[in-house]
Amino acid sequence: MASRSAFSSHVVRPIAEVHRWPTRTATWALVVGCCLGNAAAFGQWGGYGYNRGGYASTAQQAAAYGYSAMMRAQGQENLMNSQAAKNWEEVKTMEMQNRLRWTETYFEMRKVNKEARAAEAGPRVTQDQAIRMAQASLPPRLGSTELDPVTGHIEYPIILTQDIYDEYRKRLDTLFAHRAAAGGSIQYNDLKEIETTVSNFIDTLKQHVREYAGGDYGRARTFLESLAREAKMPAG
Repeated sequence: MASRSAFSSHVVRPIAEVHRWPTRTATWALVVGCCLGNAAAFGQWGGYGYNRGGYASTAQQAAAYGYSAMMRAQGQENLMNSQAAKNWEEVKTMEMQNRLRWTETYFEMRKVNKEARAAEAGPRVTQDQAIRMAQASLPPRLGSTELDPVTGHIEYPIILTQDIYDEYRKRLDTLFAHRAAAGGSIQYNDLKEIETTVSNFIDTLKQHVREYAGGDYGRARTFLESLAREAKMPAG
């Protein structure tokens, strides 16, 4: 029995091995065929069974592709530069138009403002009116009872006869007496001295303004201003 078992094992195992060989052979053949097919497809289409495209197969074709790409890039650059230049021109044109509108608006506003102010101010003053207005603003001339054209005697308002004004009165009396003696003419130095004396007289009067009634102070102030004006006028 032992010998039969050994014989069976030696006979059955080779038979099993014989049955496995066809299966292994078919499997390897299938793997090799797939690999060869994939390799052929890769070599033909540039990838694993699909066309990737855009790749040159020769150096000359690669150079042609590169030159074509460069020309396309240059054309795109020219187009973009042209568009940028066009946009810049449009911006400058709009800027100039805005400046023109601003200038026109500015001068139009000035014109309207000038016309409005002229309308509010009324008609312009004529030369004759201006002369009359200037004369009206001057102190009135003194009468002969206030300033004697023959002797040069000055009749001061009552408040100007106070002792605090003696210095100014004496100097003015002397200057106007010289003027009368000269027939109403006066030297430049005497004129400037009269103006200075009257100015100092008024300054001192201002210091005592609270001591006088409003009307008295006003008449005294006007009298002194008229006296300074008379020095510039012909006597008589």
